[in-house]
Amino acid sequence: MKLKLTALAVMLCCVLTSHAQETETNSPKFGKGLFNLVGKDSTWSMKIGTRMQFLGSSIWNEDDGDLGNPQSNMLLRRARLKFDGFALTPKLKYKIELGLSNRDMSGASYYTHNTPRVVMDAVMKWNFHGNFVLWFGQTKLPGNRERVISSSNLQFVDRSILNAGFNIDRDMGIQLHHQIAITEKFVITEALAVSQGEGRNVTTGNLGGHQYTGRVELYPFGKFEGKEDYVGSDLKRTATPKLALGVSYDFNDNAVRIRSNSGSYMETDTGLFETDITTLFVDAMFKYRGLSIMAEYADRDADSPVAINSDGTPTGDIVQIGSGYNFSAGYLFKNNWELAGRYSNTDFKEITGRDTTNEYTLGVSKYIVGHKLKVQTDITYADNAIKSDKLACRLQFEIQF
Repeated sequence: MKLKLTALAVMLCCVLTSHAQETETNSPKFGKGLFNLVGKDSTWSMKIGTRMQFLGSSIWNEDDGDLGNPQSNMLLRRARLKFDGFALTPKLKYKIELGLSNRDMSGASYYTHNTPRVVMDAVMKWNFHGNFVLWFGQTKLPGNRERVISSSNLQFVDRSILNAGFNIDRDMGIQLHHQIAITEKFVITEALAVSQGEGRNVTTGNLGGHQYTGRVELYPFGKFEGKEDYVGSDLKRTATPKLALGVSYDFNDNAVRIRSNSGSYMETDTGLFETDITTLFVDAMFKYRGLSIMAEYADRDADSPVAINSDGTPTGDIVQIGSGYNFSAGYLFKNNWELAGRYSNTDFKEITGRDTTNEYTLGVSKYIVGHKLKVQTDITYADNAIKSDKLACRLQFEIQF
C-alpha cells in the first residue's frame, strides 16, 4: 500500500511539474485553484484545488452560575483536495473531493470495509437537455440549505446544532435537477434524488430500502448572482433584494441508521432493524447590500423509532426523532469585517433520551480574500434542559487555493 501511494505521489508530481512552465503565465487567481488544465483539443479540463481549516476552541461547563471544567482543543478541522472540470463537452461535468483530515475520514466500520472514508464527493453532472441536469455518483443530497452550503463558505466557524442533528448529508445515487422561469424574474428550481440510503462510502450494498428526496425552491426576485443563495454572508453586496425559499422532503424506506442515512446502525440479534424515516426541511435566504438572513426548520419522524430484538426487547438504538429551527443574520461592513448572530434550537422527543438545547452564537469574521482567505471567531452559549449549560469560544483560520 505504501509503495502504491508513493508511486501515485511521484506520478502526480511529474504531471504537475510538466505543466509548471505552461501554467506559470496563465495560472488561476488566488482561490480559483492551483492549476486549471485544458486538453489541447479542448475535449477535457481539470481544475485542481486545495483548502485547509485550522481550529482552536475552549469550552466551559456552567454549574450553579459558575463556569468550570475548562477544556481546550486545537486541530486541523478540514483538509481537502478538489478536482473538477468537464469531459468531451462542457455539458458533462465532474467533481471529486477528498477529505484528508482525521475528522474528514472518520467513521470507518464494517459497512465501509473498515477503511477511512476519504472520498467526500465523486459525481458526474450531465446537462442532457435544456435546463435538465442529471447527476450520478456520491454527493450531497438536496436537503437543508445550511448543509448544502460548502463548509468553506460558512458565515460562522461551523454549522448549527440543527444541521448536526437533522441533516441528510451525502449518499450514493442519482439526482435530476431542473429550473423554470415563470416570469422574467420569478424562477423555480426542482431536484429529485434516489439514493442508497446508508450514507457515503458504504461498501456492503443496499442494507434497507432506498432513499427518496425532493426539493423545490422559489426565487420571487430572480436568481442570486453566482449561486450566492448557497454562500454564507453577502460578500457580493447584492444590489437588489434577493430571496430564496426552499422546501425539501426526504423518505428513507426501511432505514437502518438512527439519523436516516447517518448515525449508528440499528443492530439486532437477527440483523439490522428497519423502519421508515421521514425528514422535512423548510428554509429561506435573503441578501441585500451586505445584509444576509437565513432561516431553517427541520422535522424528523419514524414509523417505529425504537429498535427491538426478535423477542421484543429494545436494543438501545432509537431513531433521533424531533424538530429544530435555526435563524441567523449578519452584516458585512465596507472594510470586510462582519458581525453576525445566530439562534438555534433542537427539540428531540423524550423517547430518544436527547437533550433539548437552545444555542446563542455571536460571530465576527474578517474576509481577507472573501471566503478563500479568512479568519473567523465566535462565542456560543448552550442552554440545555437536562445537562449542564456550556460556553464555547472558537477561532478558525481558512485558506483555499
